[in-house]
Amino acid sequence: MKEAVIDIGSNSMRLTVYEVEEKNFKILFKEKFMAGLAGYVENGCISEEGIQRACNGLLEFKNTLKLLSLDECVHVFATASLRNIVNTDDAVAQIKEKTGFDLDIISGEEEAVLGYMGVMQEIAVSEGVFVDIGGASTEITVFKDHELHFSKSFRIGSLKLYKDCVKKILPGKGSLKRIEKAIDEALSGDVDSFTKQKQLVCTGGTARAVLKLAKFLGLVSENERTLLIAHMNKIKEVLLADEKQAADVILKVVPERIHTIIPGFLILYSIAVEFQVEKIMVCNYGVREGYLCQKVLK
Repeated sequence: MKEAVIDIGSNSMRLTVYEVEEKNFKILFKEKFMAGLAGYVENGCISEEGIQRACNGLLEFKNTLKLLSLDECVHVFATASLRNIVNTDDAVAQIKEKTGFDLDIISGEEEAVLGYMGVMQEIAVSEGVFVDIGGASTEITVFKDHELHFSKSFRIGSLKLYKDCVKKILPGKGSLKRIEKAIDEALSGDVDSFTKQKQLVCTGGTARAVLKLAKFLGLVSENERTLLIAHMNKIKEVLLADEKQAADVILKVVPERIHTIIPGFLILYSIAVEFQVEKIMVCNYGVREGYLCQKVLK
């Protein structure tokens, strides 16, 4: 049996096709559409242009699925991209009319839990903190003995920070101060929940991009998926020391994230420091796999 899951995020939209056999699954196919929907939000509303951008991505995915004869088993959900706006109902109705897709808008806490459940399908870790940095929100879940102790979605993300704090492509000194202030303000109310943890388990485009940078800089081997704080400090030094050097590295490794990688990295770095973690694990599975297991396969 094959199932397709589409995740409408604030920065990227992603299609993943799975082969499912009873309770086991494997990824057959993945496709990404960089929609940047958080950039189309003004005064709390997503613009008509932003709605059309989402439709364009969905129609592109729909065409792909039709070519693969998989257009009868599609599940579409949206996160902060359509959750944290005033005109959610109107946007969902327009998208339904233009694409034929029914959208499931999941809550912030639900996104955090589904993301945690997804990564647990890939790794066997009994305790730590799970983090998923998106374009407009960041989900944090603390777990111990496979039980959730704290789970919350924060209204801060890589693309939102870029839009709110950065005037050029890469942040200058003033932009960096604004980014750091925004991160501190977003996380400050829950600092008491950020107790020391041994490890941080990450998923999402920002975390995977940071891992790519670590490999490019020779900090970890090609097959490694774990970073140490020392590696994060080195990456921070490269990204923030010189704009020209940072741009050269980013364009070689993750060019599609030239404007969001530094804000996203600083969110990840700040969370790692707050939890005083020793290591950071980067996973391939995340909210889509959690959605597949919990809401599709049940």
